[in-house]
Amino acid sequence: MSAADTREVILEARELTREFDGVKALDRFSFKLHRGEVLGLLGANGAGKTTAMNCLLGLTLPTSGELTAFGMSLHEHRIEILRRSNFSSAYTALPGNLLVGQNLLVFAKIYGVPDPKKKIAELMDLLEISHLQKRVTGQLSAGESTRVNLVKAFLNDPELLMLDEPTASLDPDIADKVRKVVRKVQRDRNIGILYTSHNMRDIEEVCNRVIFLHKGKIVCEGTPSDIVARSSGSTLEDVFIKIARDGEIVDEPEKEKAS
Repeated sequence: MSAADTREVILEARELTREFDGVKALDRFSFKLHRGEVLGLLGANGAGKTTAMNCLLGLTLPTSGELTAFGMSLHEHRIEILRRSNFSSAYTALPGNLLVGQNLLVFAKIYGVPDPKKKIAELMDLLEISHLQKRVTGQLSAGESTRVNLVKAFLNDPELLMLDEPTASLDPDIADKVRKVVRKVQRDRNIGILYTSHNMRDIEEVCNRVIFLHKGKIVCEGTPSDIVARSSGSTLEDVFIKIARDGEIVDEPEKEKAS
């Protein structure tokens, strides 16, 4: 049995359930995210990842269960928690009529970032998008928008970071750079990151631990290598496909053939 993780728990769900018209999008979903950990939340479309993220961000109320961050109830201390957190999604757009620099300055002021112009410049340089400062946000490519969203997510030096498909729409070279930036920020600041992706290379390179969801329930949990070792597949992608199709990580034993 592996030793218990003694690091601070910065995000926890207990028996989280969310129903829509009697259908459970999340079914007694429980997990802990520790400080200094990158936890991957995986599953096919419809597995419950988006519902889980929406609950964790306070955008959707759970039908039942508890959510805490930094030891506080998310429902009762939402503003205080959000000040210490941030979020980025490849599918969430910033106001399209503003210049990139204007958008980031607005968010920096919302977060109360000291010397915001310097901070924005440093992060844009880190993500290699300094040339986008005076571009209209709504005219960016999907990949450019993704990196601008990541700058926004890093602005307030969050202790808790939720990243939804952070390398979607990126070419392999830029995706590799983004993965390295995420790990650098995580190590330098010892933050906790909840990370969703359909790219198994992302998960293997970035995540310390992963949770697979299927129909709102946890199917398996562990390090990427441990899960592959317990499965009937040879790669994490094999496991993903197996769970998406069957909800299991191993093949069922073959039935005896009739004589």
